[in-house]
Amino acid sequence: MPKLGVNIDHVATLRQARREDEPDPLSAAMICEDAGAGSIVAHLREDRRHIHDHDIIQLRKIIRTKMNLEMSLDKEIVQIALRIKPDQATFVPEKRQEITTEGGLDVVAYSHRIKKTVEFMKKKGIIVSLFVDPERKQILESKKVGAQCIELHTGKYARAQTPRQTEKELKQLRDMTSLAKGLGLVVHAGHGLNYQNTPAVAAIPGIEELNIGHSIISRAVFVGLKQAVQEMIKLITIKK
Repeated sequence: MPKLGVNIDHVATLRQARREDEPDPLSAAMICEDAGAGSIVAHLREDRRHIHDHDIIQLRKIIRTKMNLEMSLDKEIVQIALRIKPDQATFVPEKRQEITTEGGLDVVAYSHRIKKTVEFMKKKGIIVSLFVDPERKQILESKKVGAQCIELHTGKYARAQTPRQTEKELKQLRDMTSLAKGLGLVVHAGHGLNYQNTPAVAAIPGIEELNIGHSIISRAVFVGLKQAVQEMIKLITIKK
């Protein structure tokens, strides 16, 4: 059964809406862990729109499970990661104008740069994951550049409008998970997953972790963060 990684960026987004001290992402991380989350995900964006440097420093100190730092290939961000040393670094594409990450990292196009950065991370004992679209060429290149893990971008599946399209995207996720596992890569998945569409992805053999943020924090507004996390864990661990 896959583990649940909870992205706490949206807690920081609420904090930044008023430039106050609450809600506190660190408190959210502890609640998520107490509720059974297997890892805590935080994205240190170049524009610091939600998670800030001091959040990352403190999260590194308090997280008991696994700290998964989402990040771009920006030199400043890479240096921060090398200094903080999260358990895992997940490289994602990043555009200043986007609301959220819009697609997978183009590992083929940036292969040389990614390979060098992966080597830096691995020398510090940091597990490297690449957030990629479920495409054969991206997965093969992820293996070539030395990543230990990939996170399959589930956006197309989450946005599917018909049962036929949904099944098509699920099949692609299944096939690419099988390919990645055959190459020796650890497989995670995430983006756009919610309480309705997550179980089908959780049932894919070989996926070890689902990273979910917005839907959990949205649900927490009504039922509290602990219950929201527990409800999602229940969904992804029900025997299929």
